[in-house]
Amino acid sequence: MKKLFLLVALLSSFAASAQMVTPERKRYMRPKKDEECALVLNVTKNTDEDSQKDASVTRVAYRPYAELVTALNAMREMNRWADSTYQRRFKNLPLGGELQVTMYRRGAQNADPSALALKATTKDGKEVLNQTLTAGTGRFWNQDQYKSERVIPFVKMETPQPLTLIITDAKLKQDFEYVINAQ
Repeated sequence: MKKLFLLVALLSSFAASAQMVTPERKRYMRPKKDEECALVLNVTKNTDEDSQKDASVTRVAYRPYAELVTALNAMREMNRWADSTYQRRFKNLPLGGELQVTMYRRGAQNADPSALALKATTKDGKEVLNQTLTAGTGRFWNQDQYKSERVIPFVKMETPQPLTLIITDAKLKQDFEYVINAQ
């Protein structure tokens, strides 16, 4: 009898979890400029008060190659690097710039970046980036939120153009959409 009851309880919990549907993110009427990165436009509302309540925010920042070179030159002057150190760091700069993905989640296990998959496409639908982030854990941020950051090299574009970046979160079963003005 106990086994039958346990089996029924287990099956009902699976059925209840299968019926849970996460609400889709609200979208802006027009893409909104990000406060921290002028080259990124938010399409989905993922930094508003609603997402702060459920502690699931994903942010993207794009730094073009020219900005990376300027920052490297400033660091060279400030730290008085040897030429070999400068050349080594200059050689390691990604030609397309870099993309910084920051996620805030409730619970350390939920701040694992391996749950995020990035896909960037051009206006005509050509895929230029398709990547799943590497595994890791988040560090405590505030209250019950954990923060995880990843910096990935971005692809070099022949001409400056807007790209649509869709970040799919496997745990939340939600998509975050951005428009990046790649340079």
